Amino acid sequence: MTQLVLVMGVSGCGKSSVGQGLATRLGWRFVDADDYHPTRNIEKMRAGLALNDDDRMPWLDRLNALLRHSAARGQPVVLACSALKQVYRSRLADRLGLLSVVHLHGDFDTIAARLATRQHRYMPASLLRSQFDTLEPPADAISIDIRDDIARIVERLANLCQPAAAPGEHP
Repeated sequence: MTQLVLVMGVSGCGKSSVGQGLATRLGWRFVDADDYHPTRNIEKMRAGLALNDDDRMPWLDRLNALLRHSAARGQPVVLACSALKQVYRSRLADRLGLLSVVHLHGDFDTIAARLATRQHRYMPASLLRSQFDTLEPPADAISIDIRDDIARIVERLANLCQPAAAPGEHP
């Protein structure tokens, strides 16, 4: 079964850094969901307006299609995506055998401090509160505190995500 991993959390929690590091470490494909937003979503966020469910559903469907295509080709993927609500995670996982979820979490002040030091191409720091307000922490995820070093987080996740060797094989 093709392995698919969703690295989720609010803006500024390290989804892209952890996701890219994990994909590199495992030799898997990395997909940043931010690259798949339609132009009108990007314009809305640039204007400081939070996306609603109607804005997100076509974007999530596009990401689900990408994951299904990768799974059909046997290509493991690490997807970095906010996926803040359970309904969004369900939409991403639709018709997939298994989508492992990693929830990167931290407190508002820690993440706000991170956002204050970076410039995202369209996501202003002013939307962080709306992200926390929308967040429905998953019950069935690997939960990772973002205060740890990214390299240690990636190594921990790589050990959890690495496929087990078949009998007679060496890892």
